Amino acid sequence: MQFTTKLRDARTALANRRTMRVAHRRLADELASFRTTAERAELDQLLSRHSNEETETIRDILYRQDTVRLQTSSRQTAGMGGYLG
Repeated sequence: MQFTTKLRDARTALANRRTMRVAHRRLADELASFRTTAERAELDQLLSRHSNEETETIRDILYRQDTVRLQTSSRQTAGMGGYLG
């Protein structure tokens, strides 16, 4: 394989990864707008109509967002066992 072909393939792969990251970020931003219990229930109902394979990415994003919300909303601690000194 020639160097120019390898270089072109590498550039194409990087461009594809960049496109996928941008699309993933946009999807995550859009899903973050579903904040209330009613909105999330509606979204969960929509997702339940599709297979796990089809909704895996969306469910992963929602799980991560829920985890971050729980971590930031709980009391911040300064160390082991929540001892603040």
